[in-house]
Amino acid sequence: MSDWEDEYDQDGVAIYKPATKPAPADWKFSCNDRERENVVFGVKNGTKFGAPRETRANRSGPGPEVNKWGGRGPGRQTTFSKEESSRPLTITVETTSIGRVIGRGGATIRELQESSGARIKINKGGYEGEVVIFGSTAAQQKAKEMIEDLVAEGNSRYCNGSRRGQEYEGRCGGEKNGSVWSTAELQAANVVQNRPSIDWDAIRENKEKYKELKWKDIPPIKKKFYTEAPSVAVLTAEEVGEWRKENNNIFVDDLNEEEEKRQIPNPCRTFLEAFERYPEIMENIDRVGFTKPTPIQSQAWPVLLSGEDLIAIAQTGTGKTLAYLLPGFIHMDGQPVPRAERDGPGMLVLTPTRELALQIEAECNKYRYKGYKSICIYGGGDRRGQINLVKDGVDIVIATPGRLNDLQMNELINLRSITYLVLDEADRMLDMGFEPQIMKILLDIRPDRQTVMTSATWPTGVRRLAKSYLKNPMMVYVGTLDLAAVNTVQQTVLIVREEEKKSYLFDFIRNMQPEEKVIIFVGKKLAVDDLSSDMCLQGLAVQSLHGDREQCDREEALKDFKNGRVRILVATDLASRGLDVHDVTHVFNFDFPRNIEEYVHRVGRTGRAGRSGAAVTLVTRENWRMAPELIPIMERAGQDIPEELLLMAERYQKHKKEKEMSNPRGGQGRGGGRRSGGTDRGQNWGSNTELSMLEQGLNLPVLFLFNVHFSSLFSVIERFVCWIISMIIWWQLAPNCFLVLKEFKMHIFLCHKLISLLSFRIFCVISWLWKA
Repeated sequence: MSDWEDEYDQDGVAIYKPATKPAPADWKFSCNDRERENVVFGVKNGTKFGAPRETRANRSGPGPEVNKWGGRGPGRQTTFSKEESSRPLTITVETTSIGRVIGRGGATIRELQESSGARIKINKGGYEGEVVIFGSTAAQQKAKEMIEDLVAEGNSRYCNGSRRGQEYEGRCGGEKNGSVWSTAELQAANVVQNRPSIDWDAIRENKEKYKELKWKDIPPIKKKFYTEAPSVAVLTAEEVGEWRKENNNIFVDDLNEEEEKRQIPNPCRTFLEAFERYPEIMENIDRVGFTKPTPIQSQAWPVLLSGEDLIAIAQTGTGKTLAYLLPGFIHMDGQPVPRAERDGPGMLVLTPTRELALQIEAECNKYRYKGYKSICIYGGGDRRGQINLVKDGVDIVIATPGRLNDLQMNELINLRSITYLVLDEADRMLDMGFEPQIMKILLDIRPDRQTVMTSATWPTGVRRLAKSYLKNPMMVYVGTLDLAAVNTVQQTVLIVREEEKKSYLFDFIRNMQPEEKVIIFVGKKLAVDDLSSDMCLQGLAVQSLHGDREQCDREEALKDFKNGRVRILVATDLASRGLDVHDVTHVFNFDFPRNIEEYVHRVGRTGRAGRSGAAVTLVTRENWRMAPELIPIMERAGQDIPEELLLMAERYQKHKKEKEMSNPRGGQGRGGGRRSGGTDRGQNWGSNTELSMLEQGLNLPVLFLFNVHFSSLFSVIERFVCWIISMIIWWQLAPNCFLVLKEFKMHIFLCHKLISLLSFRIFCVISWLWKA
């Protein structure tokens, strides 16, 4: 409709011509320019898509009849003559329904105006709004009915002839520009029907049907390749039990919960008993120089070659990598589908870090079997180059979850052909937050695959992952499922002050022998750079390793350390998992790790492959909360425990018990427990001053008045008494202090802090004397 439409001819065609009655010379708006802007359609003073104000209220002075209704919407301006209009009609609409009347970008209100011939103005209030309709009586009534129907309809918008067709013309008086739903139809449509309940059984059934449909065309798979050697078959149960007990106390369990327990294969005590039928593998083993399999390998190989899923729990450095690689080679070679006809790789190894991925790739190349090609996919590397290698064809993929998920989501790699899956260092991958990526990756791998999971620990997250993605696995674990450090490592714990740590470290380095290697673990990346820079300035050959270094620099640092170009590697916990350098003789924990699990993994970097090693750990007063957890680890490994560490653990346990008694809530309120219990990180108990007071025998009341606030009452008493004493001493020493301040031009606030500290020490002594 034109901006100038004012009236219609007998055929209903608009006359494109404005009213031309001139306004008298003495007529004018009685409002200022800003108020006159309210005439314009838009949002002015709370008005959305407003209409022109009535001239009767906005004019002054007499005069002939003029163009009363003037307004301009977005690209439109419509005028009305007085004879065609009546008093504005106002209806009330709930605020929640005003949006339906306006429509997106004002589309609905424009259509309402065009269809009814009226002008509509909306004043939005707090709880309800007013819809003011201008125009002739018929136009107002028509617009009113359309708005009421629109509001009653709810989510259903009115529609003109171009949207709904011409079958609903009764509501609009048979005009050509369409209609809306009738009230009866709207009421019938708005009848609330009871929603059917969700049939979860049907959903699960459909899911299974979809899975069957997705994997119905996959080729067959073969898993069983094991033939038990005669020397293994004749072993009695007593002989097997004795052998497992002698070899690091191996335990094997069948986790099949649906059927009866299966026969657990006897261990292979030699390489020949496991791979007698595979001479190429035996040649590679002889070439490398291994003479005897590790305990985890002896028990894992029969299980995997029998086609069972496996969970391998063992300490670091026990040969878990080779335990799953060699059966994987045999598995790929024995598949019914020829190698040339496969659509993609047959073996996938997921690892948490780039360094571990590169290390596994090196192991694959070392024990190359029948020309199988392996590639390493990880973040930070050449993505385009990795994609090209995948497209060229590959048999074994070693990847970190992030980069593999990236290629998978972009359909750059086909995982449907994977039949042998390894989740290496599963606990570490979960700690790093890779579980969502792992779940997405496993969706594209055939469900009847053979799966291997390795881990150094057996936490709840790893158990959940194993239960979800392994089918009736067998578990092989060496030693115990509890945390335990490697028995071949001599552990030394030194209780030192924070400022003494560097001197202890440099003394240790000066006493190193030429053939020894050490990994120095530091808690922060910045501290790694700082410490390695200090060593370089003193002429020491050192490399650093942390997550912020470029991938090429990380690889170069690891290569230099393995090749012996440098004997010192300063690293964060990035190097605590999977870093396989056999000739590491020492581990130096410059900073104590965040948790006891990381301590076990750090210590496991030495004493590998049957060698002995040593670990030196610096413990400060701030690390006292870790003492109760460190002591059992050392006891299980048969290590000497320093008396200071035992006292530290005893003090912490006593403090923890007293804190729980004074604060039964345990710090579960707002603030996460930092103020009154909960976590120890918010306390200052770890400082030298507090612990020295404890060592001097100061009892609980004095400690209450120290920096630990066991309750708000003691906190108030402490502050009040300290303030009183400091004011008294300040009043006595003020003249001398002012002279000192004037002499050295210091700020008075510093002196007040000095006096407050002095008064506090005096108060502590008085309290101690009072106790005595």
